[in-house]
Order: sequence, then C-alpha cells, then structure tokens
Amino acid sequence: MTHKPNGSGLTRLVRATECSMKGIASAWRDEAAFRQECVLAVILIPVALWLGETPLEISLLISSLLLLLVVESLNSAVEAAIDRIGPEHHPLSAKAKDLGSAAVFFTMLIIAVLWIPFFWQKITPLL
Repeated sequence: MTHKPNGSGLTRLVRATECSMKGIASAWRDEAAFRQECVLAVILIPVALWLGETPLEISLLISSLLLLLVVESLNSAVEAAIDRIGPEHHPLSAKAKDLGSAAVFFTMLIIAVLWIPFFWQKITPLL
C-alpha cells in the first residue's frame, strides 16, 4: 500500500476540501472572468427557480451555471500552468490557452441552448 500525502478517509476529505477552498479563493481573487461568472450564477440561480417547473428542470438550469464555473476553473488552471513555464510566446502555449478559452465559449453556448427555450416558454404566454 502506498502512502498518500493527503491521508485517507475523513482526513483526505477534509484536506481535499481545504484545497478546493484555496482554489476557489484564488480564482475569485485573481480571475475577473470567474468573479463575473459567479455573479451571473448568483443572479441566475433564483431565475432558474422561476423558469424551471420541475426539480429536474431546475437542476439542469443550475447545473449548466455550475458547469461554467468548473470549465472556467480548469481554463484558469491551464493558463497558470502555461504561465509557470515562462513568459515567452510559444505556439503550443498559445494553443493550450486558446483551447481553454474555446471550452469556456462552448460552455456558454450550452447555457444559451438550455436557458433560451425555458425563458421563451415562460415569457410567450405573458406577451
């Protein structure tokens, strides 16, 4: 059995949670896009409660917002790793950063594809 640096069982869960909180704090402190997307989520989560008619619909709408935070976090991690390598321009570094940005863009498209029909369905009877 190999030694795990973060322990096992409850100890590992506590340490993993501490690492997660550090990551969230770092993203909030250093990443403007992450802050903007968090504010968007805070605004849209109550809207999801209004738009969704079933628990599954509400979960789907909220999950799409959380997915954006996940992908933005991964994009920031890629950028940090690339920046750690060095400041000089390299085509592969640019490619990695561009792919991370594309992932965020596709996640925003997923949100639009999910949210627009729900919004349209709720608004059209009111018009």
